[in-house]
Amino acid sequence: MSFNPVNWFEIYVDDMARARRFYETVLERRLSQLPSPEIQMWAFDATPDQPGAGGALVHYDGLKAGGASTIVYFRTADCAVEASRVEAAGGRIHKPKMSIGPYGFIALAVDTEGNMFGLHSMA
Repeated sequence: MSFNPVNWFEIYVDDMARARRFYETVLERRLSQLPSPEIQMWAFDATPDQPGAGGALVHYDGLKAGGASTIVYFRTADCAVEASRVEAAGGRIHKPKMSIGPYGFIALAVDTEGNMFGLHSMA
């Protein structure tokens, strides 16, 4: 196949306002509300003809946030920069910036909802 296998992600949250504030602060990106009558969704801006996946924060009654069964990695220029904003935004660093060899660097963090997520950069 000639496309990346991931085309969407969802991060389940318990407190949407808190989670939005956290991701908007750490990533310095604004989220946009998606129209949905039953599910509260705020999307990370994405352009369909560009590489990478779009996704959203989701609050759905009955689905609890947290855990580390799925890790979403956000592309950054230098993952240490975004990682440096995590604690001030209310999260915590699980693993600071580390090399993954020829694939660049990652940092692992936990958001305000208990979800682990990754930051990735080539520098």
